Amino acid sequence: MKRILMLLVCALSFSSVSMWAGDDRLIQFDELPATARTFIQKHFSQVKVALTKVDSDFFDKDYDVVFVNGDKIEFDKNGKWKEIKCVSSGSIPSTAIPAQIHTYITQNYPDVSVVKMEQDRKEYEVKLSNGRKLEFDKQYRLIDID
Repeated sequence: MKRILMLLVCALSFSSVSMWAGDDRLIQFDELPATARTFIQKHFSQVKVALTKVDSDFFDKDYDVVFVNGDKIEFDKNGKWKEIKCVSSGSIPSTAIPAQIHTYITQNYPDVSVVKMEQDRKEYEVKLSNGRKLEFDKQYRLIDID
């Protein structure tokens, strides 16, 4: 009987924890961190925002912005971009690409565009329209080509 009761308590605890784990909700554009709003207004002002949402987890918070053309940007809790996907429109605006990475791409891949970029604490991953993936470290040095 004690085992059944203990299993029941564990199951209820787990289910209540999982209910709070992924809280996606729609928000207004003005509720984004100022850094994210500024980034969008600077680099994506010509595209209309379709929706903005926040995903709150136990220890982290992410913001997603989806544009009417299907492009998407994900921001961290401070409003710094984590991922930019511009497959629908065909390319990420050159002003949104770090200057050193943009210079490398235009010199070595002049006829392609950047369709996706991701960054984390260690590196940038850039996907080109020709399917090639480039990885750069935080000092913008090329570290891998796939």
